Amino acid sequence: MRRFLLLYATQQGQAKAIAEEICEQAVVHGFSADLHCISESSKYDLKTETAPLVVVVSTTGTGDPPDTARKFVKEIQNQTLPADFFAHLRYGLLGLGDSEYTYFCNGGKIIDKRLQELGARHFYDTGHADDCVGLELVVEPWIAGLWPALREHFRSSRGQEEISGTPPVASPASSRTDLVKSELLHIESQVELLRFDDSGRKDSEVLKQNAVNSNQSNVLIEDFESSLTRSVPPLSQASLNVPALPPEYLQVHLQESLGQEESQASVTSADPIFQVPISKAVQLTTNDAIKTTLLVELDISKTDFSYQPGDAFSVICPNSDSEVQSLLQRLQLEDKRKHYVLLKIKTDTKKKGAALPQHIPARCSLQFIFTWCLEIRAIPKKAFLRALVDYTSDSAEKRRLQELCSKQGAADYSRFVRDACACLLDLLLAFPSCQPPLSLLLEHLPKLQPRPYSCASSSLFHPGKLHFVFNVVEFLSTAPTEVLRKGVCTGWLALLVASVLQPNPYASHEDSRIALAPKISISPRTTNCFHLPNDPSIPLIMVGPGTGIAPFIGFLQHREKLQEQHPDGNFGAVWLFFGCRHKDRDYLFRKELRHFLKHGILTHLKVSFSRDAPVGEGEATAKYVQDNIQLHGQEVVRILLHENGRIYVCGDAKNMAKDVHDALVEIISKEIGVEKLEAMKTLATLKEEKRYLQDIWS
Repeated sequence: MRRFLLLYATQQGQAKAIAEEICEQAVVHGFSADLHCISESSKYDLKTETAPLVVVVSTTGTGDPPDTARKFVKEIQNQTLPADFFAHLRYGLLGLGDSEYTYFCNGGKIIDKRLQELGARHFYDTGHADDCVGLELVVEPWIAGLWPALREHFRSSRGQEEISGTPPVASPASSRTDLVKSELLHIESQVELLRFDDSGRKDSEVLKQNAVNSNQSNVLIEDFESSLTRSVPPLSQASLNVPALPPEYLQVHLQESLGQEESQASVTSADPIFQVPISKAVQLTTNDAIKTTLLVELDISKTDFSYQPGDAFSVICPNSDSEVQSLLQRLQLEDKRKHYVLLKIKTDTKKKGAALPQHIPARCSLQFIFTWCLEIRAIPKKAFLRALVDYTSDSAEKRRLQELCSKQGAADYSRFVRDACACLLDLLLAFPSCQPPLSLLLEHLPKLQPRPYSCASSSLFHPGKLHFVFNVVEFLSTAPTEVLRKGVCTGWLALLVASVLQPNPYASHEDSRIALAPKISISPRTTNCFHLPNDPSIPLIMVGPGTGIAPFIGFLQHREKLQEQHPDGNFGAVWLFFGCRHKDRDYLFRKELRHFLKHGILTHLKVSFSRDAPVGEGEATAKYVQDNIQLHGQEVVRILLHENGRIYVCGDAKNMAKDVHDALVEIISKEIGVEKLEAMKTLATLKEEKRYLQDIWS
């Protein structure tokens, strides 16, 4: 078989799952994939690799390569490497990202760019898959086009070897045909997409089924609307291209426990974990605010945990008890919830490189695993739906699951599964005849990820304490029926701090109930650039509506202490653009901000209220932070372009971060009299210089 090297760099398992899918399909197409995590550098050597390389790379944070790729990226970024270091390498790269973030697919782009700089060349065009609209929209055609690209690569390589007797080397002449070849490959890949037949191939199954039985009543299906459980023509009558059945690989045995205690210490983590008590909890919003915002203080005085303003950390959280119980009931496993789960690899599995899931600890109960280890709220991928098909007995339900994982049902999958935030429990309730074994769920449910939060304090201001702020997330899940759900972590935290919560932000911090303070587990996150500059004379602009203000409270606390320690120091101007809905309901840290302003720590405070009726003119009419930025465009541009200032943006990636970016483009274009494209280049330069920094989330 023709071999290629297949590397993946994953943060939450997406890239790994896609690489495994490529690996499975490779055999069917007559290739052998040598699959490795990019961090396993002892198992491959790109310096001597002669086979084509395929890389699947995710993106984490605001545009960083995943943690597993950190070492690899550091090594290839070595500036002493010659420009022809990888001249022998031919590769194809698939980047995963989310277009709600400014640095879309940047993890893949960083690696792609550097491989090119070191002489490597594409045998297949780079793909950028967008989680915002559904990774599969790019992933599936990219994989389909990979096989003709590999065939062409091996064909041309063989031809060159026959002519010269040596492996092919990059030559200037070959670049002339690159455009023609890429066009041919594109056409061939499109043909590959359309040509899904059932002539012995296992990578797709063509299901020619007519969902409407001629013996049924003459009720017109068109009279119904489609839903999670029901389709309408043309989908209900279409022949379907369904993904290959993922090979099962886990064997599960449930063993009665001897009543041993389990602890969160069993939860796997690459970073050190600290168990710390909650020493205070304060509600920052009024009860009639649209969102409930809480401030939580952690006592880290008895740990080695350290941080600086701008850092983030992770909270290790469990799934909802009620959801775990509902899931175990539906799986008819409630009576075995205390049983230990013992896992083995099936001896007859066809899964290449099958390994036990590292996020499922040994000798833990079923309830513990579903509570602390598995992301039961995860949106099921199409491969999972395909696996559920074979455990569904009702023919109509079976057909609908096939539709949802098929190419023809992509729109329905997006609408009723992905956009509706449907989870496994929703599917099992919607399709009652589906009875999957426990092993299948352990194979497909991803690891329950810790949730990241920004530090909202300074250790100079609050020694031995760590503050963080969050909205209690609530959303409507519409599959199969409307259910109001709370965020996995924020819902749990809100419940946890209820006994120590101070409803009044300005109440005394002393409270006898603190003696009952619960503990939570936290871990540090990889350091980032979202920090105060070492030189305090550099002017700062901070943009943080809502809970995006969190790191800036830490910044201001830190600056206050620095100014106390250095009363004659040179401290630059500090601007804060803050926004909320209502002045009297959710103006977070109002008292603290007035204090910072009064004492000169904060030199300019610009606040906008999006839901209050404007009173007056000018700033009073600004609804959002970007409006105030435009009103003060002259000062903002002066600070950024003439005073070497920095701008920090924290908060929502989907709307706010993009709107702020657009506002910056507008004011730069206006103030220095250049086209918008030139203004965008100016902002890009600021980003490269780490003077335009973002801490954003979706």
